Amino acid sequence: MAHSARDWWTRGLLVALIAVVGLASFRMGHSQGTASDDAERLGQAFAEAARTAGPAVVNISATRVVRGRAGLGLFDEFFPDLFRQPDMESTSLGSGVIIDPSGYVVTNNHVVAGAQEVRVSLADGRELAAEVRGADPATDLAVLKIGAQGLPAARWADSDRLQLGEWVVAIGNPYGLGQTITAGIVSAKHRVDVGVSAYADFIQTDAAINPGNSGGALVNVRGELVGINTAILSQSGGYQGIGFAIPSNLATEITGELIRTGKVDHGFLGVIVRPLTEWLAQRIGQAGKAGELVVYRMYDGPAYRAGIRPGDIIESVDGTAVESERRLGKLISDRKPGDSVRLIVRRKGKRYTFEVPLAAHPSDDSGRPIPGI
Repeated sequence: MAHSARDWWTRGLLVALIAVVGLASFRMGHSQGTASDDAERLGQAFAEAARTAGPAVVNISATRVVRGRAGLGLFDEFFPDLFRQPDMESTSLGSGVIIDPSGYVVTNNHVVAGAQEVRVSLADGRELAAEVRGADPATDLAVLKIGAQGLPAARWADSDRLQLGEWVVAIGNPYGLGQTITAGIVSAKHRVDVGVSAYADFIQTDAAINPGNSGGALVNVRGELVGINTAILSQSGGYQGIGFAIPSNLATEITGELIRTGKVDHGFLGVIVRPLTEWLAQRIGQAGKAGELVVYRMYDGPAYRAGIRPGDIIESVDGTAVESERRLGKLISDRKPGDSVRLIVRRKGKRYTFEVPLAAHPSDDSGRPIPGI
């Protein structure tokens, strides 16, 4: 039977349509398969990170003695012990990370501060007494020593290489439930003024961090230690999607000094500063936005004695430009008490040079460093 050109054209169009539909179906199925494979690979990466770093994460129990109150007050002068309440023991739980096979463990200072007894529970079930080898309230870090050898130790990573959006895994012991793994991303970097320590340059993550996670590990998908979990931002006391970790590069530096000497001395200038925005610069009659504005100086502190005033703008420290509060804080805290720093300060359009001997960073009654640089 003869076929017209129109019939051949129709049949060709039908074959082409079938081919296009088939190819689209194949690609859809392939895409779904790829998405499923990607999810499986990510899950396996989390599992591998937990297997790698998990054995190095420990549970910490710190026992403190809470002194009883003196009594009613009315007869205390004559009967000081009659109505006195008894002393009581208080136990807090936290986490830690083994950083050396010989038994060094890093945790947060606030987990063990003031403790009369500290015990560490290992991932293999052993429970050991721990000695606080050194602590640094300014960065909220402490190092413990336990009597064991050949322990699984975490591998440090370079926290400066972390990227926003990168997957991380938090490992710790929230609420005393035992080792728990949560996953999230790096939400932000270089967070300051989160109310925990004076100097820490925090990693922010949405990986679930709850009470008891303090001192635990924040690791990348290779199981390498990128941070020490420290704090949560929460109105309820529980997880609300914002947690903070001390970067591994800072933790490595501080823990190394704690192991060597048992303490870390930080320089203190005695000021509180804020960024100099364009609007603020206009309001106070200062040209340019370079430097940090002094909004408060501690009475009789180093800056006060040197003649630095509120309203001054600190532009550089020993020739290094001050680009942020974080930068200024590090330039000062990296120096030792008694060291002198040369500050270039702008005041009402003129620049002045100050040689300022630094003091030691003071702490409040609870042992926490007071705010300021």
